[in-house]
Amino acid sequence: MAITQAITTSYKAEVLQGIHDSADTYKMALYTSVATLGTSTTAYSATNEVVGTGYTIGGTTLSRFNVTTSGTTAILDFNDPFWENATITARGALVYNASKSNKAVAIYDFGSDIASTNGDFTVSINALGLLGLN
Repeated sequence: MAITQAITTSYKAEVLQGIHDSADTYKMALYTSVATLGTSTTAYSATNEVVGTGYTIGGTTLSRFNVTTSGTTAILDFNDPFWENATITARGALVYNASKSNKAVAIYDFGSDIASTNGDFTVSINALGLLGLN
């Protein structure tokens, strides 16, 4: 089982088809180290999703859909999502479009298990955005 950071292949095709919109509701769900997520992930699933105090299945809604460019790369960014007073351990995350049948957008790999014990769990999105399309 593995979590591989990537923009999903299905999202790339769906962007070209005009399926996703900036007004849609995007969410981030957290996953354990036994989850299998990567380029072939097509939709949100609760399988191997984190369970714990302060975390709701399905994750949290992302705010500030922001698109910028840098050279020839288009960058999609959101505010850093967080869970308050959480007791959870996560290895990675899935960003998905809840407005469009929970279609997968991107996978975020933390590189190792990250834990919080009755504290805030924050996913710090890189200053260059969560994902970039080259």
